[in-house]
Amino acid sequence: MIDSAKNNAHLPLAGIKVADFSRLLPGPWCAQLLADFGADVIKIEQPGVGDYARHNPPNYKDSSVYFNSVNTNKRAIALDLASEEGREVAYRLFKTSDVVLESFRPGVTGKLKIDYAAAKAVNPSLVYCSISGYGQDGPLARVPGHDLVIQSMTGLMGMNLEGDPVPAVPGFQSADYAAAAMAAIGVLAALTRRKDSGEGCYLDLSMFDSLMYMCNIVLTGGMSRLAGGTGLPMLEAFGANPRYNTYRCKDGKPVAVSLLEAHNWAQFCEVIGRQDLIFEDEGLEDRHSDHGERAGLFREAIEEYCHTHDRADLLAVMEEHQIPISAINAPDEALAEPVVAARGTIEYYDHPTEGRLPHLVSPFARAGLTRDGRTAAPGLGADTDDVLADLGYSDDERDTLKKTGVVTP
Repeated sequence: MIDSAKNNAHLPLAGIKVADFSRLLPGPWCAQLLADFGADVIKIEQPGVGDYARHNPPNYKDSSVYFNSVNTNKRAIALDLASEEGREVAYRLFKTSDVVLESFRPGVTGKLKIDYAAAKAVNPSLVYCSISGYGQDGPLARVPGHDLVIQSMTGLMGMNLEGDPVPAVPGFQSADYAAAAMAAIGVLAALTRRKDSGEGCYLDLSMFDSLMYMCNIVLTGGMSRLAGGTGLPMLEAFGANPRYNTYRCKDGKPVAVSLLEAHNWAQFCEVIGRQDLIFEDEGLEDRHSDHGERAGLFREAIEEYCHTHDRADLLAVMEEHQIPISAINAPDEALAEPVVAARGTIEYYDHPTEGRLPHLVSPFARAGLTRDGRTAAPGLGADTDDVLADLGYSDDERDTLKKTGVVTP
């Protein structure tokens, strides 16, 4: 059980209760962020199966690393929402909660009779957030919303189709995290408004809308053309700018080069002995350009320097001169970066069965806005008795719910 009073009374969401019906990534990560801010988050899962993320590899000893990374600081109840008794439990959760998160396919909450209309009838001041792929209405509402297809539709993956007509699968789930971040922002905004008005709110939050909203740089050319312009020259940050690109070193290890500012470029040219590449007429507009006829000269000089130095040696020189060139790290290399230890972005907590587990520290921790430490991601139905007791169920009533399979311990 989470002690919601310990190290929590001073936090921004202390006293806020969140019923988290979501699964996989966007909803659970959003709910974990709210828990970090002090909210009491109750994770509601299907008996026997639970959140599908529980079964995603790799594992620690037994449980999923992925699941543990987005479900800490929560309590859990396994609840059969298809039964009348299960819906009654859900309604009690609605009545006693401030926020509801759900990520069912559009239409499912209506069939289960736990949609916003049902929740609002129980608690008019409830903030209810539905997270889906393409929203609750529109031509794609019932299409499964997976990150890859949404990234492809927003234009994010289509910025360099001339160079590579079949882009690689992205290494980051930007649509999932965009929806999670926007959901958290929306919930916080709705709770702030509720303080004055007492009104609840319904948030129809889609992965597509969220990521599209963040693609303002990606879509600059298209937006220009919508307004009657040509979209040219492009703001080039997608592979055609040799000073904002990736290269291989002598030992085959890759680096990322980000020499946009004229002074950084001049400094780099001084270090490598190519002062002839410093152009006095370079202006602000050149930073994100493709550099036209100069591109070949720039690319050749950077490639030559990288190809004649092992990565560690090259990075040592760049760090000495504070030039923004860095390693393209594999995950293990990223975790071992000195800046990770220096900034305290990895900490450890004790899991009851897995032992000492690492977790990524919230960037808000330094401001004192998040909990001190973490509690382990809960087992399926681990807090069922505790949650039901909070909802007013007697010992006999809890036993009956268990015997009939409405809840599972």
